[in-house]
Amino acid sequence: MKNIYCALLISISLLGGATAIAADEFSVAEKRVFLDDHLKTIAHSGTIHYRYTQSGKPEDSFDDKASVTVKEGADGKKAVTVDYLSGPNNMQLPEIGDAKGNPVVLYFLEKDVRDMHRLIGGQENYFRKRIRLALVDKAQVRPVMVNFNGQSVPASEIRITPYIDDPLKDRFGKFYTKSYTFTISDDVPGSIYEIRTQVDEPTTPAAPVMKSVLSLAALTN
Repeated sequence: MKNIYCALLISISLLGGATAIAADEFSVAEKRVFLDDHLKTIAHSGTIHYRYTQSGKPEDSFDDKASVTVKEGADGKKAVTVDYLSGPNNMQLPEIGDAKGNPVVLYFLEKDVRDMHRLIGGQENYFRKRIRLALVDKAQVRPVMVNFNGQSVPASEIRITPYIDDPLKDRFGKFYTKSYTFTISDDVPGSIYEIRTQVDEPTTPAAPVMKSVLSLAALTN
């Protein structure tokens, strides 16, 4: 396995009877989101800061922050620690001693699947599998330009709607419309520019029921 992300995706592929795949058979979207060397943009060490905003019902709305600290370890490896949200929303996952992909992706998605379980029931592994399968063959990938530090830089926007054609979507209520958008650029620290989820009102897409946005704020040394 290349790294923890590769292992995670293959383990997810085994859930629910899905067929396991070899590491070199990941889709373009999977590689961009999970397997690319996002941290190559950090030469030695630094802390990447993110803003997090969740909007929807008053009890589910809040603003917070996250950070990814990268330190140069032995043999040029990068050790990474993550401080993800605060208070009751704080989440901790195992520390990564040899990181390439940006672990903030895993933190964002892990919070998301836990929230889905809390809000509508169902198994967390089921939501993980649907996200992974959507990245395999249903992802929409397009080039975009984003602004960082006053400059316009190229990026890739990857969008999936894992539940829109789910055979169990009638159990999801409005959450079957949920979309996930990953905006990734090799020209920004940590490569992850933004991750966004949005649940639309089916009859009024311009009025989202719930939205979560993790966006790049700054890099400090």
